[in-house]
Amino acid sequence: MDDLVGALGARDDGTLDDEERTTFIVDTLAEAFSDLMAASPAAFRNKFRKMAAEPFAFYRGSACLYYADVARLDDRWVDERTRRVWIQGDLHAENFGTYLDGDGVLVFDVNDFDEAYVAPWTWDLRRLVASVALLGWSKAFSDADIDALNTAYLRAYLEAVRSFSGGSGEREFALTRRTTDGPIRAALQQARESSRRGLLDAITEIEGEDRIFRDGPGVRRLDDAERDEVLAAYADYLETIPPAKRWADSAYVVHDVVGRSGFGIGSAGLPAYNILIEGPNEALDYDVVLSMKQAVRAAPSRVVDDGEVASWFLHHGHRTALSRRALQAHADRLLGWTELDGVGYVVAELSPYEDDLDWDDLTEPRELRDVLHHLGRATARAHCVSDTDAEQGLVEGQVEDAILAVVDGEEDAFVADLVDFGRAYAAVVREDHRRFVEAFRADRVPGVSSAEESL
Repeated sequence: MDDLVGALGARDDGTLDDEERTTFIVDTLAEAFSDLMAASPAAFRNKFRKMAAEPFAFYRGSACLYYADVARLDDRWVDERTRRVWIQGDLHAENFGTYLDGDGVLVFDVNDFDEAYVAPWTWDLRRLVASVALLGWSKAFSDADIDALNTAYLRAYLEAVRSFSGGSGEREFALTRRTTDGPIRAALQQARESSRRGLLDAITEIEGEDRIFRDGPGVRRLDDAERDEVLAAYADYLETIPPAKRWADSAYVVHDVVGRSGFGIGSAGLPAYNILIEGPNEALDYDVVLSMKQAVRAAPSRVVDDGEVASWFLHHGHRTALSRRALQAHADRLLGWTELDGVGYVVAELSPYEDDLDWDDLTEPRELRDVLHHLGRATARAHCVSDTDAEQGLVEGQVEDAILAVVDGEEDAFVADLVDFGRAYAAVVREDHRRFVEAFRADRVPGVSSAEESL
């Protein structure tokens, strides 16, 4: 705890100065979100009010603050090789869930790649263990129980990394209904019971011979000029689908396009569109909904001083799609990218099979232990598979071998170090949440003054 707080600028008495830390928090959030706040201050007032609800929500919405902090640490577990690993970038406990992979298999894995980047491998792990500490604190778990959960996660991570060394097992590894049990298997089964027809009936209706989008909250009809611009961007996106994953051209015929809004904490204020296409056959139940969402700058990229990494990406949409292909062994066959008005967008299927694990129903440490074991294995697979399927040369050599080399003979020390970090940083986050709430109530966050919406 002392080392961490010292790295964050502790006073002589070993604590953080409230005013200095509050100013740092406000400045970091304002710098990261200034453009989006200017475009949609109401959306960010909503985002910040959700972040104010409790410390975990604040942590989820402030990845930029985490990276501003973690970049100042002297990390003994990062060397020249392990500083360049493809990381998910926002690896908190709620960024794991189900999806139907490119081979049609339901899997449970890391999701949400908006913040993914090439950066030190430990940054994902540190962010995850701090999130578990926050989650455990919210459930009134003891420090000993929280430490045991994070130890289980880290041990499972290292065990999986070791199992991948010397082979290609990371590509075959997957958390499926056949390889899991308990809450994760239940989440996969629930996702399996969803259907494309259910999704389509919820957001579309049949008009004439084809489906169109229903009108409703968050749905915006486009004028002719905007529709033409979106369709031109869509045509460019089609060129980014790998030839091996392409359907027949008839599958990509567009039936309808709408603007979308009303996203969660992480995507506040981002322009987005939904595109309804024919799909792999003419049956109305096989129509496909694509999401075309403006991508944002990855939070880790704000503190990674590596021009070669940044130069690999055409824009943030390209980086987001490439990251997902790197971190998922069998990514969505419709995943791609495009540009609209010179800004990068990521395109992917809006799938009925994507669902997050419901942590609210897990109330005892023993219920979480097996879950954390699976999450450790899933994190290891994501890191280790990224050296083989990223369509680039940023990550060289075998990630698993680089990680094992840096912790060789010191695995116990590594686990103890990150467990201590998780507990210590969660304590900082709880205090930062209090500082943020006080600053937001006092209208200290520029661009989103709550006075604008007062009665």
